[in-house]
Order: sequence, then structure tokens, then C-alpha cells
Amino acid sequence: MDRPALSTVFGVPLGVFNIVSNFNIALQVQPQILTFLSLVTWIQCYYYERRWSISKALVVVIPVACVMGGIEAGLVFALRVGIRHGIDWPPTLMAVLAALFLALGVLEQYVAIYKHRSVEGISFLFCGIDALGDLTSTIAVVFEPKISVSGLVIYNVEFVMWMGIFACGGYYKLLPALKRQIKRRRSAGDASRTSNEVGGGDGVAMHEMPSSTSVFHTPSAELRGRVAPSSTGEAS
Repeated sequence: MDRPALSTVFGVPLGVFNIVSNFNIALQVQPQILTFLSLVTWIQCYYYERRWSISKALVVVIPVACVMGGIEAGLVFALRVGIRHGIDWPPTLMAVLAALFLALGVLEQYVAIYKHRSVEGISFLFCGIDALGDLTSTIAVVFEPKISVSGLVIYNVEFVMWMGIFACGGYYKLLPALKRQIKRRRSAGDASRTSNEVGGGDGVAMHEMPSSTSVFHTPSAELRGRVAPSSTGEAS
């Protein structure tokens, strides 16, 4: 099951749990928005990948949305009745299912990373936005009149798993890039030292000279040296 489908399924138990826990309106509405967007994403996969027509996509997605909405509404009424009679385990079950489906949705990314030993194709922007949503939801739960441990677990399970994805990104993408940069710097340093050693440290090639003054020989001086003996011979 792909992530859009898992997110769609996860929205039902999360919505039930948030509503029966009497969380603030934002947290009660959030799972409904998530479910709607997940349904849209899920049916788009069939529309673009399997070339479904719009009418066929709507015929499939609308009944699914209605069934899920009916299941969520029925569970909310049933759990409220159970809570009034002192039965508290059904909301905990909803929290466990929500956390489980969330974890399975992110676990798909770990499986892909393990298979390919790479993080190519993973949108870290999406991961960051999703992790930020978990963080803000956690803050919202903390500021509830009564802190729900189950609510904290639900949102932090996914947040921790997203942090693991970022850690994998650092290991497979950032760390190799840093190693390549360090290797390039070392290579450049070795090349610079080799150049200095060959050039005597100042970039000038050193050669053996006949004497300390040989560097001052000029063509005119050599010419005078050759002409002088002949001039002496003629004079004698």
C-alpha cells in the first residue's frame, strides 16, 4: 500500500481519536483535511499513471470518501457512548492505529533507502513540511487543558521517523559531499607543495652554474672574451 493510501486510512482513526478526545477545533479538522488531500493524491496516481478518465476517477473516489466519512462518524458516536459507560480502551485503540498507519507511511521511504542505498528521489522539502506539521500539532496537544499522552505519541512517532529520513540524507548525501570537498582540498594542497618543491619554494627553477657570477654573463661579455685573444695576437 502506497503512502497516499496509508495517509487516507490513517486519517480515519486519527479523526475519531481527536474528536472523542475533545481536542481544539484545529486538531479535529486537521485529520479531515489530511484525508481529503490524501484521497485527491491517491486518485491522481490512477489518473496520471494508469490513464484513468476524470469520470472513472470520480466514480471511484467519491464512494470511497463517503464510506470513510460514514465509518468515522459511526465510530465517533460509538466511542462516545462507550466513554459514557466507562469503556476507555477504544480511543486508545484508535490512537494506536493512527500511529501505526503513520509509521507505515514513512517506513516506505526507509525501505526505498535500504534497497537503493540512496536518498535520490526523496523530497526533503515535503519531509520538512510534514515534520513541521507534526511539531505544530505536538505543540497544540501540549497546550490542551489536559495533555494527552496518546496524542503526543501519535504525532511524535511520525516526527521522529522524519528526523531519521533527514539523518539518512545526511549520511548518503551530505557526508559524501563533504568527503569529496575535503579530498579536493587535500589534492590541491599536495599539488601546491609539489610545485613549491620543484620550484625551490619561489616558483623559479634552480640549475647548477659554473660560478657564483655566471648568472651575470651576457652575450656581449662572451663576445668580448672571444675577440680579446685575437686582438692580442695581431698586436704581437
